Amino acid sequence: MIIQRVVLNSRPGKNGVPVAENFRLEQSTIADTVQAGQVHVKTLYLSVDPYMRCRMNEDTGSDYLRPWQLSEVADGGGIGVVEESKHDNLAKGDFVTSFTWPWQTLAILDGNLVQKLVPQLVNGRLSYFLGAAGITGLTALLGIREKGHVAAGANQTMVVSGAAGACGSLAGQIGRLEGCSRVVGIAGTDEKCSVLVQEMGFDAAINYKKGDVAKQLRELCPGGVDVYFDNVGGDISDTVISQMNQNSHIILCGQISQYNKDVPYPPPLPPDIEKIQKERNITRERFLVLNYMDKQEASVLQLCQWIQEGKLKVRETVVEGLANIGAAFQSMMNGGNIGKQIVSVSK
Repeated sequence: MIIQRVVLNSRPGKNGVPVAENFRLEQSTIADTVQAGQVHVKTLYLSVDPYMRCRMNEDTGSDYLRPWQLSEVADGGGIGVVEESKHDNLAKGDFVTSFTWPWQTLAILDGNLVQKLVPQLVNGRLSYFLGAAGITGLTALLGIREKGHVAAGANQTMVVSGAAGACGSLAGQIGRLEGCSRVVGIAGTDEKCSVLVQEMGFDAAINYKKGDVAKQLRELCPGGVDVYFDNVGGDISDTVISQMNQNSHIILCGQISQYNKDVPYPPPLPPDIEKIQKERNITRERFLVLNYMDKQEASVLQLCQWIQEGKLKVRETVVEGLANIGAAFQSMMNGGNIGKQIVSVSK
């Protein structure tokens, strides 16, 4: 059976910037027959995420991420429809998802390694299971619940960096739903800042490419910062940390500003910022959503409920065609989209 697939064509290097040409579209084949326990699936959607930058290196720097191999098919979060099944719990027409979906048009997968989806939970928007109702939403919700120490009525201020991205745009809204009284986002364009305030209910948003970020933070967070959802690291995070309150909390979600640099994860703080962190007893613990999968089912249902009720606004940037997944990855790494980056493979 002839398929199209995307393989890793070249590595950008630990300190390089990924480009579309790091990936290559090619033709290949898969078996014509499905074995016991397997399903033949057609790929519908693929997720493109910042963490994948680490997988482009020979050493991902993480014990839970497997590096992509040169000239081998890439993989990540994906959704498809079952076209043939020899698995007892899956039937033709079922929609399924996996964290390790191959970047190809058709695939034969182990039925035990995919999860059946219920489209009605997201009002039929299947791609949401890769974002707001998937691992991205879980990261935002569980990060806030497990590391943010948000308490309703405590008059807490949350700041979110990378706030217009897939996780950040959800985190700010979830912070509000969980009890924060004020939510301020940091993003890179006026358009993104406008979306955060007008569509997603942030109290304010700062364009870090304009003006003095520290000054704007002091004006917008006069009582200081109690919870910081950190997606970017680097200078932005140093600026936020310097304005955090005693016994406040950093949710260490991502460090996208550091992903093209050969530094350990999480990157060490500059000495003056580390001193502030210690003196003010600011928690900054690595957060890995995979450590909380026992809470996955209940958390996904909560996210779906908020989506159905219109309390959680979702933005997606959808790119059509498997051939464009490399360009979609490059755009995402350059901060060129709002919300979740999705590639639509088949209709």
